[in-house]
Amino acid sequence: MPVLSGGCLCGALRYEVRAPPLRVTLCHCRFCQRATGSSHLVEPLFDRDALSVTAGVPRVYQHRSEGSGRLLDLHFCAFCGTTLFMTFERFPGLCGVYAGTLDDPAAIEVRPGHAKQVFVASARPETVLLPGIDTFDGPAMDAAGVPYPPRVHAALHRVGDRGAGPLPGDGEPSR
Repeated sequence: MPVLSGGCLCGALRYEVRAPPLRVTLCHCRFCQRATGSSHLVEPLFDRDALSVTAGVPRVYQHRSEGSGRLLDLHFCAFCGTTLFMTFERFPGLCGVYAGTLDDPAAIEVRPGHAKQVFVASARPETVLLPGIDTFDGPAMDAAGVPYPPRVHAALHRVGDRGAGPLPGDGEPSR
């Protein structure tokens, strides 16, 4: 995999990641909605040692996770405020990049077996859940680290259509 690079809105803070993502999380929790100003965070997770800041010095904001109760360190630009990545008290060897800060966000592939969607109970009603992706109403594991069983949709599924079945046009009959 080529080196992934990214940066903040004003260009003062730049980073590189020299490894492929271990997995990708699509998080719909209220924290990620607020932190991104969007419906969810696309967060590729990397070994912490694979990420290096190549320009500038990030500021750090600490936040306590509602899911685990552990601290998250959000690394952001002191000039424009863009959050670029986060590190985790709970998973000290990992870092999660805000995919929208990558120079090529499309380089991050969301595919079955490599991605999960979490906190979909907090997702906006028009959010479409992807087929084959492990999906969780809340976190993917409990506070002790024991994984919850995922739900996996066979077809595209809109959150606001709970129980209504697949979306029309996804290759399956509509209702």
